[in-house]
Amino acid sequence: MNAPVDTPVLPQRRPRNLAQGLVENISERIRSGEIRPGDKLPTESEIMRQFGVSRTVVREALSRLQASGLVETHHGVGTYALEPSGGGDFRVDPADIATVRDVLVLLELRICLESEAAGLAAVRRSETQLAEMRRALDAFKSALDSGGDTITPDFQFHLLVSQSTDNRYFADLMSHLGSAIIPRTRINSAKFAHEDRAAYLARVNLEHEDIYSAIMRQDAEGARAAMRTHLSNSRERLRRAQ
Repeated sequence: MNAPVDTPVLPQRRPRNLAQGLVENISERIRSGEIRPGDKLPTESEIMRQFGVSRTVVREALSRLQASGLVETHHGVGTYALEPSGGGDFRVDPADIATVRDVLVLLELRICLESEAAGLAAVRRSETQLAEMRRALDAFKSALDSGGDTITPDFQFHLLVSQSTDNRYFADLMSHLGSAIIPRTRINSAKFAHEDRAAYLARVNLEHEDIYSAIMRQDAEGARAAMRTHLSNSRERLRRAQ
């Protein structure tokens, strides 16, 4: 393995999402050859210091890079760059999700994928995974009540559902997309829904609870229906706004 690569902060436009900004920075350096296959990336702490981001942001970025096949992590050793794959393979780039139309197209994909993921999760989830979903929803409710960050627990809940399918491809796709799947990271969803922020997020919270309840009951069809309703509601609100 080659020595760790020095990764200074590069001048760039402010990213729409901190994790995605970090993904774009490292991805570009790998694809350009500045970071070569086999080069060891700096530690999480060093990336946090150089880019001025939290450990959560760094871990989300590394997870997306790993899902994209650009790096691999050896636990207890470090993260290493891989040979970039050819440009012809299928790829969903979170950086391209910028308009209402982009969000609508992604929601159509998510309705198909995540509805089935919820059904599989209801059958295959473990008690530990169910408890983690409960903690994510509790964190969402707490942030809703305090006016804090609801995006992180929102994404965490959807990611946990995908992980509970016991099918790594569901989880890999969700990890790659990251919090870009949450419409309000790209647009003002409450404004499009013609509601104030608290009312809009309260409805999202209830829809999440319906999904969780079905998964807890191990009701596969109920979980599929609840997830489809949740994502379809988001899609219809945006369609009406257009």
